Order: sequence, then C-alpha cells, then structure tokens
Amino acid sequence: MTERIPCRTPANPEGGTSNIPAWKYDAFARAIRAALADGPMRQAEVKDAAAAHLTDEERAAMGSLGWHATTVRLEMEVRGDLRRLPGAPVRVALP
Repeated sequence: MTERIPCRTPANPEGGTSNIPAWKYDAFARAIRAALADGPMRQAEVKDAAAAHLTDEERAAMGSLGWHATTVRLEMEVRGDLRRLPGAPVRVALP
C-alpha cells in the first residue's frame, strides 16, 4: 500500500482532509519551496511556478497540477512551512 499524507486547510486544520500519495506531496512541496526561494508570489502563480520545478515524469504522473498545487500549498500553510502575507491579492512566502 502506498503511504499517504493527510492534507488539511488553514480554515479547518482539524478535519476535512484529502489524503494524497506521499511522493506527490513531497514532490510538490519541494517544487513550491524552490519556486518561492526567490521571494513571495501571488497564490495564483504558485501552480505554474512550482510545476516548472517538477520533472517531466512527476508532471505526467501527478494528475491535476492545479488541484495538487492547492492541496499541498494549504497543508504547507497548516504546517507552518508557508505563510500568507497580509493584503490583497493573496501572496504566500516561505517562513
């Protein structure tokens, strides 16, 4: 059985989880950290910026890049691996 990671949201950190394969979480979390290494970005830009840091094989096996980018980004916020910056539009940064 494939190891799965429960992914939560900041609005509901105790429940409402989506469970995704650990390799998908790890790959997208690594890609998001790499994309944000140069500084904050709008949350709407995270998917495309992070996807550029995935391998061709990871992108092909990932499924919906947008869904996984959002799911992993929200779990990273719950864990404190990302933070939302004040103001609009919503921007995220490494802690």
